[in-house]
Order: sequence, then structure tokens, then C-alpha cells
Amino acid sequence: MAERELAQGPWKQDNVETEASMVIAVPQPYGGALIIGQASITYHKGEHYVAVAPSIIKHSTLVCYGRVDSNGSRYLLGDMAGQLFMLLLEKDEEEPMDGASAIVKDLKLSLLGEVSIPECITYLDNGVVYIGSRLGDSQLIKLTVEPNESGSYIQVMETFTNLGPIVDMCVVDLDRQGQGQLVTCSGAFKEGSLRIIRNGIGIHEHASIDLHGIKGLWPLRVQSQSDKDDTLVLTFVGQTRVLTLNGEEVEETELAGIESEQQSFFCGNVCHNQLLQVTASSVRLVSIESKALVAEWKAPSGKNISVAACNSVQVMCAVGSNLFYLEIYAGEIKQISSVQMEHEVSCLDITPIEDGSEKAEICAVGLWTEISARLLKIPSMQVLHKEMLDGEIIPRSILMTVFEGQPYLLCALGDGSLYYFQMNTTIGRLSERKKVILGTQPTVLKTFKSLSMTNVYACSDRPTVIYSSNHKLVFSNVNLKEVNYMCPLNSQGYPDSLALANDTSLMIGTIDEIQKLHIRTIPLGESPARIAYQESTQTFAVTTMRTEIKDGSGSTPVRPSASTTALSTSSSTAKMITSRDESNMMEDEVDLHSLLIIDQHTFEVLHAHHFLPNEFTTSLISCTLGNDSTAYYIVGLTMVYPEDPEPKIGKIIVFQWSDGKLVQIAAKEIKGAAYSLVEFNGKLLASVNSYVALYNWIDHELRMECSHINNVIALYLKTKGDFVLVGDLLRSITLLAYKSMEGCLEEIARDYNPNWMSAIEILDDDTFLGSENSYNLFTCQKDSAATTDDERQHLQEESFFHLGEFINVFKKGSLVMQNIGESTINTQGNVLFGTINGTIGLVTRLPEEFFKFLLEVQNKLTKVIKSVGRIDHSFWRAFDTERKTEPSNGFIDGDLIESFLDLSTDKMEEVVKGLQIEDGGMKRDATSNDLIKIVEELTRIH
Repeated sequence: MAERELAQGPWKQDNVETEASMVIAVPQPYGGALIIGQASITYHKGEHYVAVAPSIIKHSTLVCYGRVDSNGSRYLLGDMAGQLFMLLLEKDEEEPMDGASAIVKDLKLSLLGEVSIPECITYLDNGVVYIGSRLGDSQLIKLTVEPNESGSYIQVMETFTNLGPIVDMCVVDLDRQGQGQLVTCSGAFKEGSLRIIRNGIGIHEHASIDLHGIKGLWPLRVQSQSDKDDTLVLTFVGQTRVLTLNGEEVEETELAGIESEQQSFFCGNVCHNQLLQVTASSVRLVSIESKALVAEWKAPSGKNISVAACNSVQVMCAVGSNLFYLEIYAGEIKQISSVQMEHEVSCLDITPIEDGSEKAEICAVGLWTEISARLLKIPSMQVLHKEMLDGEIIPRSILMTVFEGQPYLLCALGDGSLYYFQMNTTIGRLSERKKVILGTQPTVLKTFKSLSMTNVYACSDRPTVIYSSNHKLVFSNVNLKEVNYMCPLNSQGYPDSLALANDTSLMIGTIDEIQKLHIRTIPLGESPARIAYQESTQTFAVTTMRTEIKDGSGSTPVRPSASTTALSTSSSTAKMITSRDESNMMEDEVDLHSLLIIDQHTFEVLHAHHFLPNEFTTSLISCTLGNDSTAYYIVGLTMVYPEDPEPKIGKIIVFQWSDGKLVQIAAKEIKGAAYSLVEFNGKLLASVNSYVALYNWIDHELRMECSHINNVIALYLKTKGDFVLVGDLLRSITLLAYKSMEGCLEEIARDYNPNWMSAIEILDDDTFLGSENSYNLFTCQKDSAATTDDERQHLQEESFFHLGEFINVFKKGSLVMQNIGESTINTQGNVLFGTINGTIGLVTRLPEEFFKFLLEVQNKLTKVIKSVGRIDHSFWRAFDTERKTEPSNGFIDGDLIESFLDLSTDKMEEVVKGLQIEDGGMKRDATSNDLIKIVEELTRIH
């Protein structure tokens, strides 16, 4: 390239619109180029050019295009308002075609409709277009020939969730279950939204009845030939009740053949249009047509049945330690075989797991005393496999099921732990034994189907759904406090539902899609900037920005959005002391900021407070101050004027939300923008331009106590105890300490490397985490043991890592239930982060020995897994800025570690070779199963 010169091209164009931003090369036969401007579109080819200035493109900027036809005669154009246009190049039919070229006579632009704000447009085929969006959800759309009722030619076929850009977020425990949910400020402009991100699976309640002491429940189809459940059987100690489901109504009825004065172990539809009920005294067969009892089997000894399991053609009953195998025929129950076990039976299962078979060939049994699980051959009752379950706790529920074509045996114990095995059904063998802890109470296992996938519901004090993903079992907790019993229900009024019982009530609800993370979107229609949660008022506050278009008297919103459609509104009126003549602000559009109060349950916008046109919100927190127990929302504002190079004036406003009203309690003028606010030992700490100020709350007024000035622009604040960590625009991070005796902030140490910070967090008293604008993470260490003052004042950069994404926010917290599983991994302090691209990540701290072990695993994985584009892992993860490059150090790449689970068996063996693990104080060679267990445990911390 050095020797080459840029030669003059065949033609040039001088008078191009000044705001033109895109040039599109048009292929043959037309050739030439399209120049897209703010108000005009020009086609240019040498001497020949065509220009159009359609009024529909003036309101927003065209940002991307997608070519429809290979000959370049049609283009799709998208703008920042999310409008999609079709541009047609009309050719001159009269001009002779010399085969290779065509002359463009005119340009036609038509509006097709509205989509997500596009970043890229790809025409696939057959009228289907992919709209890739950076500011909202991406879409797959179909272009229609006829417009719909609202005049749009666009039909959305599918939406792809995008959380980006995450500007702010907070971690809250809305269900009070010890499990965090993340609420993010996502998207921008019309795509702005709040996203509620929850780990686990939600159940949406449709009906609930207060009923105490339910001991089991089953759905029945009592109307002949119906494929919908129409009855629900509930059992209690000493009685059984039958509820008829009529649409959404539920009423109690009697079924002649069903014994109502005893507790049932099972009720269900069986073959030959019959119902089966198993009570302690007998197995009863009832005809659906006559509703009468047609056959009954009692234990030969006259003793009571203690446990039973059934499918549509077989029954297995345990009477103490005796097992009886029965088969169901039309109008009769036949005893086929029986066997005496060494101990009493505690649980049974005869689910058929061969494809399409009604009959089970294997029975799973759990025994008291010796605490074991066994597989028996049906009908000979010979023992195929015996598995001892360690410990003293008896198995309470046992279940055979098939996940993704692989049969499993699940066995839940009385203390909330669960063993699971892969099962070979041909020889009746169990292998790959694993254990997890689901809760603390006895667990009951039931299968249900969701979108034709088999899942298992584990009922206990921490209900869990078990499903399989990529041939690995996943345990997802459910957003209910406690469930003792459950059954699937598919009735006319409640299709594809679940009936769930706890100690006091029966609930009917539907279940979310089965997946690990659940994302709920609350559209705002404007850009959210900051969010805060207030537990005492059960609300969120969100600061937002919307665009309005100026007209003669004021301005009108571009579109309805959260702040313009709130239930109630209020506005700031008081002018700042330095009122300026606003006639020089001749822009067509104005950005208006608001504070929204949002209900935490319904996410309805209860109130919107509108700030003045040049008041921009910069920060927001919820806190209590001093001895005042009232929770306040505190907003940092700055006055923005076009001629000011940086904000010179602003204010901190204290609001209180009570009884459905937002009241301004106090306002404090400041000299600049309050970029960050934090509550600090009952006082308010603010970073304003280059200084950090501390305010006392006295008589409902903010009074400055002290300040510290030594920054370019102090953007971020985090506190712990008496320490304050400051993140600067250019000067990395600084640690301050508050001296309460002297009432001042004093600088203790700083990082002297010039890092442009994007977010900061305190990991512990001596360790600080930062992210900077070249997409890197680093940690700094305070050296408390240093001998000289000079060394003590240096924050040493310890760890380096290139994330490859721009982090906007760090928040302490976790999305998983704490203390789940018999975890041997001791991680300290979880910090979640949100990025511009919409990524949510986790940074956590590991013990040193375990860190060294994972580092070795990581190094082995980089040799086995070939990266995309052959980019070396160590090269990609190296800390890299314009000034310096440092090798990655002190960080483990969790995504790489977890990719171990997706490897084939021989690749796993390759990774494990030479690895040593601790086992009872001794080191031994690790097997691939050891490493799978460790990595699976790691996947459960997020």
C-alpha cells in the first residue's frame, strides 16, 4: 500500500448535501451510487443523476440499508425512528438497453411501516427480512402485499430478545424468597424498556381455593370419550373429595364408585374406560359409564396397603414388605405375582418408559431400613439392580422418566436431597450416580409435559422443575414458596395447567416456558437512564428521557410513552437562579427528562414528574438519611446549555412518595452535575464535576459538611464502611476515607495509571474492581502492610482481563438461590455487571487453591478447543489499551471452563489428562467425571 497512490476516479460529485451519511454502491446493470442525506436521496452516475427530497424522511436520520434484489433495483432503508422504507430505482424503458447497463429515470420512496430501530437490514427471501437492532429487540418480519388495518405492510414473525444497552440496573428480591431478580434499564428511544430478569421458572396463578391438609391430587376424565380433564380428586387424612371442573368454575360432587371416607394413594383413568382408586384397604375399579364399582382387590393378609403406584394397565401395591403386582382388565383386577422384600417399601414407581408402550417392564422400589433403591423385573419380580443410598434418610419418592431419549431414575429422600442415575432399560442397570440438594423437606416427584417436552416437578419447600438441556439435567427453581403435591391439569377452563397444593390451599396455574433465565419486558417507549428500588413503598423510581417536537407555544411528544401516559403527573416550575434567555435554543427537537414512580407488582407507571426542558437527570437513589426513618428518592439534576463546555450548575432534589403523591421535600443547588449519589453512614455523598461532597440531613435540608477535590470528572462512587471509592473519567480509581472526628474526606491511595473508567465496585476492604473504556476489567489492591507512605498511597493493579464488552454498571447480588446443592465450592461475593451490548455477567472470587486448579483446566481447554478465527485465547483475553498491553492475569474465563461440558468424551479425557484433585487430604489423578461434577457445580452459582 505504501507505494500506491490514490488516483483520480472517473467522476466526482461536488454539491453533496452536508449531512449525507451513507453511500450505497449500486450493482450492474444500473451501476453508480446512491447518496443518502438528511433530507434528500440522490442517485449519481457520472454525468447522470437523479435527486428526490421526500418529506417522510426529514423527521429522522436514515441509518442503514438492505438490498432486496441482486440487480440493485430495490433497497430497504431504516431510520432512527424505526421506520422502514422501500426505495425503488425506476429505469428508463425508452433508453436502448445495451445488455450491460440500464438508465435510472426516477427514485420512488414509500413507507412500509414500523420496526425496531434498525442497525442492519438483511433481506432473506420470499418477503422475509431480518431487522438487527442494537437499541431494542431484533425482529424477523414479513413484507405483505396488502396493508393491515393500521396501514402497515409489515408482519412481525419472531422477536429476538436483546437487553442492550443496559444503562443501569438493580438487584431486588421481590418475592422475598432469598432469590434476587435483576431489573435493568434497557434500550433507548422508542425501544426503551425495563427488563425483569429472573433465574428459574414462574407459575402464573389463575385460580386458588383455601383448603387445608391436602395429601394428594389427581386429574380425571369422567365424561365419556373426553380428551380434557373435567374432574379433580383431592385426598386428605381419612377422606377423599371429588371436584367437578365446569369451565372455570369448581364445585364439589360425589362419584358413586369412589370411596370418600378413606385417604387415597392414587386415582386415575385406566384402560377400558375405567377409573382406578387405591385406598389403604383396597384397589377399586370403577366404570366411567355406570360410575359404579366393578372390581375390588384386597391384600390377602387383610392388612392395609401402604404404598401404591399405577399406570393405565398395571398396579403395584406394597403391604408392609410384601409387593403385589396386579393387571387391570375390563371389569376385573388380576393379581399376577408377588414378592417379599427384605424391608418395608417406602416408595414405588411403574412409569412405562419404553417408547409408545403402555406397560412398564421395570418397577423402581425404595426401601426403608437399608435405605436403597432397586429395579425389579415385571412380572417375575426378580431384582435387576440394587443401589445403596448413603445415610439414614429414607427415600420418599422414586420416578423413572426419559429426558431427550435417555432414561433416568430419580430418587428423592426425606431431607430434600435427590439422587439421579442414568438407566439402561434393557439390562436394568443404573450408572452415572449424582446428587443435588433441592430443599430441606421430603420431596415428591411428578412428571408433566410442557410444549411436548417431559419435565419433572419436585414438590418441597423449594419447588424445582427438572428438565434436560444438551443432555444435562438442569434444576430450575420455581417462584412459589412451598408446594407439597402437584398434578398436571388440562381442562376446558384451565388448558395446559398445573394444580398445586400446599398446607393451606389449592392453586391452579400455568407455567412459564422451561428455560434457565426468564426475561419480562415492560415497554416505556422512551430512554430509561437510572433506576432505584424502595422497599417501604414497594415502588421503583426510574429517570427517563423522551423527545418532543417544538411548535409555536411549546412542544408535543413524538409518540405516547410512559411519562406521557402515567396515572398522574407533576412538573418542576421553579426557575434556577441563573435563568437564561432560551430563544437561542432554536432546535426543532427537545429532550425532556422525567422521574417515573412504578409499582413493583404491576409495573404500572403510578406517577410521572416532568423536569424543565434544560434540566437533565444524572443520578438517582433511594435511601433514608440521618435519624429520619422516611425513605426518600433523591435525584441529581444538571442544567444543560448549548454554549457551556461543561455543566456549571445543577441541583440535588429530595422527593418523597407517599399515599399516591410525589412531594418535593428539599432541593440543594450545586456547582455542576451530580454524576453519582450514594447513601453514606446516614449522610448523602455526591460526586459533582471534579469534587466529591458530603451532605448532612438537618431539619429536612441538605447541608454540605465537607468535600474533596482532586479529580478530572468524578463519575462513579461506591462505599464500604468509612471508605469511599471514586472512579474518574481519566484518572482511574481513588480511595478516600471519611474521618468522622475531623469531619473530612482524606485521600488514602490512588491508581496512578490513566484508565478511562466505565464502572467500579468494592470487592472487599483491600480489593477494588474496575472496568474501562477499552473493554477491559482490572482489580487494584490496597497495600495496608507497606512500610513507606509512598507505597501505601499506590493502589497496585493486580489482575487484568479483556472482556470485549463495555460495562456500564456493577451491582452486588446474585440471581440464584443461595446454599443450593451440596456445593464444595466456596465463592465469595457475587458482582453482576451489565454491558452496552446487553450482556449480563458475573464476577466472583475463588479460593487460591481452587483458582490454581481452574487455571490449569483453562490452559488445557485452550489447547483442546479451537477458537473462532484461530484467535489465541491468551491474545484475546490480554488487557489491551492504546497505551499498553498486559497478559491476562488473576481472572478465570468462566465461559471457557463451562464449555468443557459440551465436549465429546474423548476430548474430555484429553483435558483431564495430568490433572490432580484433592481427595480426603490426598492428591489423586482426576477423572472426567470429577471435572464434570466440579464444572456443573460452577454452573449453579449463576
